[in-house]
Amino acid sequence: MIVKHGNVLLFEEGGFVLRDIRVENGKIKEIAPELQAAEGEEVFDASGKYVTPGMIDAHSHICISEEGMGSIGDDCCDYSGALTPELEVLDGIYPFDRAVIDSVRAGVTAACVCPGSDGVVGGVASTITLNGTVADEMLLRRYTAMKCSVGENPKTAKHGFESRMGVAYHLRKCLEDAIEYRHDKEEAEKSGSWFKRDIGMENMLKVLNKEMPIHIAIADYLAKFPYPVIVGPGMTPRSKHETWNKTYETAGVLSRAGLKVCITADHDVTPLYYLPVYAALSVRDGMDELEGLKAVTINPAEVLGIDDRKGSLTAGKDADIVVWDQHPFAYQAHVEQVFLSGKAMC
Repeated sequence: MIVKHGNVLLFEEGGFVLRDIRVENGKIKEIAPELQAAEGEEVFDASGKYVTPGMIDAHSHICISEEGMGSIGDDCCDYSGALTPELEVLDGIYPFDRAVIDSVRAGVTAACVCPGSDGVVGGVASTITLNGTVADEMLLRRYTAMKCSVGENPKTAKHGFESRMGVAYHLRKCLEDAIEYRHDKEEAEKSGSWFKRDIGMENMLKVLNKEMPIHIAIADYLAKFPYPVIVGPGMTPRSKHETWNKTYETAGVLSRAGLKVCITADHDVTPLYYLPVYAALSVRDGMDELEGLKAVTINPAEVLGIDDRKGSLTAGKDADIVVWDQHPFAYQAHVEQVFLSGKAMC
């Protein structure tokens, strides 16, 4: 298949340029100013249209907090304890969340699914493609991040403590327990003695060994460190003290400070299928337009460790391609077609 004559978003070119895209076996084969279709090859005419990679949300609860399902579809938080590093969202993903198809039709093709914020250490977040009927088949990266929280949520979740001191202690305790677990495991391996594995501590070892990052909600004190940031959700009331100063200017401020910025819907706090709108609002309020596009494509792909397959229109990557009738940040823009690994979805 060839997607022809589209205004194609190429970051190496600094924005949208007129290009053709050839897709073979679910991958982008080549991108060039003019490609000739072979006999019988399908051609999708994108003349006058805008073509982007599938958008990605770096922090979501889609498929574990199912839209319209109430408590029966809510697997976002587990209240068995303040520290639950043994839990994985993969075990709770429901592929038939009705928000999935709406998100794909809006140009969003992948998301990092995270546990909720009521636990200090909530469990392992995984990244999925928004296509499939079996969780394992949707999986892009199982051990994407360990979800942790230090804000108001764990303080008020009735874990047996009700102070910032309690939150800090439990996070520190989990890390200290993991250090001690690593020591005991190494000693057992040296001596050849039997050692009982602990699933939660094995997951925390991935954090200590820098094989898996932490996703944690910290609002300030960021620009001094080279860590990426995930900004959002923005389109909600200021429901608690730590959100008093939130604004769509934040993404631009952080981006101009040199930080790698991802914009999140934090679905189902705000709908994932409006992710392009949130990015557009950030651009309206001062973020550079190209950086706004990166914040929902290549930046989250890099942060989530899936940029070898997703996040940009590049030869060799998955053919996750979105065709828009206008610039994706235009308020009247509609998605005309979405290709997921080369398969038409709309």
